[in-house]
Amino acid sequence: MISLEEIDQVVQSGPFEPTWDSLSHQVCPDWYRDAKFGIFIHWGVYSVPAFGSEWYSRNMYIQGNPCCDYHREHFGDQASFGYKDLIPLFTADRFDPASWLDLFQKAGAQYLFPVAEHHDGFQMYASTLSPYNSLEMGPRRDVLGELREEAEKRGLHFCTSSHRAEHQFFFSHGKEFTSDIPQEVPRDSLYWPAEPEPKDHFDLTSKPYPSKEFLEDWLLRTCELVRDYQPELLYFDWWIQHESFRPYLMRFLAYYYNLAAQEDRKVAVCYKQDALPFGSGIVEMERGGYGETQAFPWQMDTAIARNSWCYTQDLAYKTSKELLQNLVDVVAKNGNLLLNIGPKADGTIPEQDQDILTEIGDWLAVNGEAIYQSRPWRVSSDGPTEAQEGSFSDGQAPLYTSQDFRYTMRDGFLYAIQLEPSGRKEELTLPSLAYDLKQPRILHARIQKVELLGESQPLSWSQDETGLHLQLPACSKKQPRVLRLSF
Repeated sequence: MISLEEIDQVVQSGPFEPTWDSLSHQVCPDWYRDAKFGIFIHWGVYSVPAFGSEWYSRNMYIQGNPCCDYHREHFGDQASFGYKDLIPLFTADRFDPASWLDLFQKAGAQYLFPVAEHHDGFQMYASTLSPYNSLEMGPRRDVLGELREEAEKRGLHFCTSSHRAEHQFFFSHGKEFTSDIPQEVPRDSLYWPAEPEPKDHFDLTSKPYPSKEFLEDWLLRTCELVRDYQPELLYFDWWIQHESFRPYLMRFLAYYYNLAAQEDRKVAVCYKQDALPFGSGIVEMERGGYGETQAFPWQMDTAIARNSWCYTQDLAYKTSKELLQNLVDVVAKNGNLLLNIGPKADGTIPEQDQDILTEIGDWLAVNGEAIYQSRPWRVSSDGPTEAQEGSFSDGQAPLYTSQDFRYTMRDGFLYAIQLEPSGRKEELTLPSLAYDLKQPRILHARIQKVELLGESQPLSWSQDETGLHLQLPACSKKQPRVLRLSF
């Protein structure tokens, strides 16, 4: 069993110290900058009711919440059948890691991000710190370990995420009425510690603080996770940015980075909401992005559906076109796209998820050279549509026009990617590709060749001081299309 003493020994071994100055020198792995596209997986006990969202464990204990009423109707009163009683129903009897990875590879994903522990506190891996894990309960399988093994066989980069911090208060509402959550929650309970939920989740100094016992438990769990499963990236969800976590977060990062250094592995942490000082990890934008190219690597994490990260019975799916537009926009601005899916409780991936991932993979098979290993150009975009910016900005599909383009570069080629091709023949001008030596932000090179990837027919085009003028054929597929420019 991992101990605080073991953790501190690694922390003290160097080269990283538990200070922000030392930790800010960790470098983003090169493979990550090249990979561009990964798969996020929300799968757990919350997949059993398949209602509401992955926050079912919290919401089923809030009176008046639809999840509370749904639970009583389908499983019984919370006093007699609580969240813990869903665990035996989470059998995952059709979970097949090989078939999952077949699909993810077909989709063109380069790395894998299964959730290790969500806010509900159920660990999807083998742990010595709590019996509430997938090896000892529910599936009785080391889910994370099996996915890691399968990913390594195929050369996919294995990463994982911890959402443990928010567990501090996730079950607290069960104390507000008669339920299976007692007023004094014992340490060995799934529900522990069930402390009061902050009124303002954006108040990073809110009281009461998590207890020292909980913070130490968080540190132990997180260090055990990276020690035993060696993820190349670790993603942290909400709440670690609370000031109470800072000394523990620094200890963890020093442990993780030092452990990797001892084994000559390159690792990094994905974080959001300024939980880490800039330079200490990879910036995350949840369900959103940036308006312009960033000088640093970052990641947009979003889901295949608008209304939930886990599988539910009424998912509001996005289209493959919208998700490919997300991918192109993010990559053009120096980011990666982490796309989430939610398997069903039995371990099968919904057919609509499979169809969308297959369509993404088909597109990447033709156009991937503009994505993988690419880098941003001096200009990220052309077109009239203002980019959506900020977290949680993907509530609606962007209304791009045929004039909206994004740019990437690779191996001496410049790629101009049309986000919303027209179903008719059209004439377009890309002003950023003008040949005009008087304009410093404009291309200072003569274009020699313009090709439409996946098409053999030659294009009609010309270049002058106002831009690159194109005659593009009608497009039958409702997906972005890629122009490759040679000089």
